[in-house]
Order: sequence, then structure tokens, then C-alpha cells
Amino acid sequence: MAVIPESELIINPNGTIYHLNLLPEHISDTIITVGDPDRVAKVSRYFDEIEVAVAKREFITHTGYYKGKRLTVISTGMGTDNIDILMNELDALVNIDFQSREPNEDRIRLKIIRVGTSGALQSTVPLGSHLASHTAVGLDSLMEFYPLEQRKDELYIGEALQQALGLSFRPYCVSGSESLIRKVAYDMIPGNTLTCPGFYAPQGRVLRAGLRKPDLLQTYRNFRAKDYRFTNFEMETAGYYSLGRLLDHEVLSLNAIVANRISKTFAANAEEVIDDLILKVLERV
Repeated sequence: MAVIPESELIINPNGTIYHLNLLPEHISDTIITVGDPDRVAKVSRYFDEIEVAVAKREFITHTGYYKGKRLTVISTGMGTDNIDILMNELDALVNIDFQSREPNEDRIRLKIIRVGTSGALQSTVPLGSHLASHTAVGLDSLMEFYPLEQRKDELYIGEALQQALGLSFRPYCVSGSESLIRKVAYDMIPGNTLTCPGFYAPQGRVLRAGLRKPDLLQTYRNFRAKDYRFTNFEMETAGYYSLGRLLDHEVLSLNAIVANRISKTFAANAEEVIDDLILKVLERV
């Protein structure tokens, strides 16, 4: 196996991986991720014991036990660029020998569950509900740099969206983990999630910078590729699913629906909705 150069796999002087600041023994094979660093403690407060607490930049990690299960919760910040760092470094922690700088012969498959918030694109997705992303489509360019393999139906959806939006590149479509859907999300709304490369114009919000496509929100809402349509949108899920496929990890994105962009409403009990989703995941994972 080829040795990975120091410039590609950067290890800190204390032996930890560059951005996450973690050692392999710091994480469980079951990882809950949240975007907001403040939300890490809102998950780990339910742990019986916290054995690891590490913070660097937007990446905060707590590892501990919930009813005897060893779990890790880690914050990611926003956007698929951060997910690119997170997924590659988590994989390196469990599948690369930091001493020899070679991939391990026996690979470990992580279970990674994103617990996030999202805005609904359809009236059939009510405020306060929990939605599991069965698929995600990325409007960012992350997968222009990776050899992602896609099924014919996934390519078809990406090509249809490219035409609908008049894009110069094809969005990528990837599915989540079927086994985690069955285990964790069996009673949640099944969703098709659009991952946007920003919070404002890419999601049809207009402040002072303007909007190149004034009807963008309606285009998202009305998009159809045969019977495929979008239920919600956010900023990370497609990055998770594509890198999960590339690195062979089980990944599931769960969404607390706290806004409906079509009705222009926001959940008054958003924190309660998120907390209910956290507890549901802790009990089922």
C-alpha cells in the first residue's frame, strides 16, 4: 500500500488529526453530527458519562455513554466544505495507521447520523415534523472533484435539475443508508433533500444582494423528475451521502422541520422539535 505523504494526511504534534484534533480512540463507531457547536452539549447532556471533550475551531467533540452505548457527538459547522473535512478525517481516524501512514487492511465502517434543521418545500411537510433524507441532491460543486459513481436514476435526476435551473454543471444525487433508515427513521417522513451551497440566494432568500433567479423557490418546489420531487432543503446532506458512498460508511441525515418556505412560517417551538429528534436518535441508534 502507498504511504500517504505528510502534506496530505496532516497530523498535529500531539498525534491528533489536523482539523478535528482527535485521536482514533477518541471516537465511537457510532457518531451523531450537528451543525451548531452549541448543540453538542444539548446532545451530550443526556449522556450518563462523558469521557472525551475536545474543541478546535467549529469542531467540538464529546464522546461518552448513553444507557451503556458508547456514542460520539461532533459539530461540523455549515456547508459541504466542512463535511468534506469531517468525513475524510473521521475515516482517516479509523482506517489509516498514523504511524505507517498506510490504509489499514481491515476497514471499519462508521455509522454517522446527522441531526439538523431544515426548511420544507412542500405543504405536505408540516412544521415540527421529523424528516429522514432518503436521497439528497447537491447544488454545490464538491463532487466535481471526486470519482463518485451514481446510478442511472440518480444521474437522471441530476440532469433534469441541471436543465430546470440552467446550470453549467450537473448536480449530484445520492441515497442515504437503507439500514439506518430502517433502524432509526422508520416512522419519520421520507424525504428528498436539496443541498444548497449557501443560506441566502441559493435558497431563494433576498436581502440587499438581489437574486439572479427571482422564481428560484418555486422552481425548487415545482421540480419533477418523473415522480421525484424535493421535500426540503438545507446545506450539508448531499455532501454526507456522497462521501459516505465513496468511503463506505453508513450515513443518515435527519431533519427537524422548523420552517416552511412556501407558507413563510417558522416553528415557535423549534428547540423542542430539535430536542425531540435528539432523544429519538439516542434511543434508536
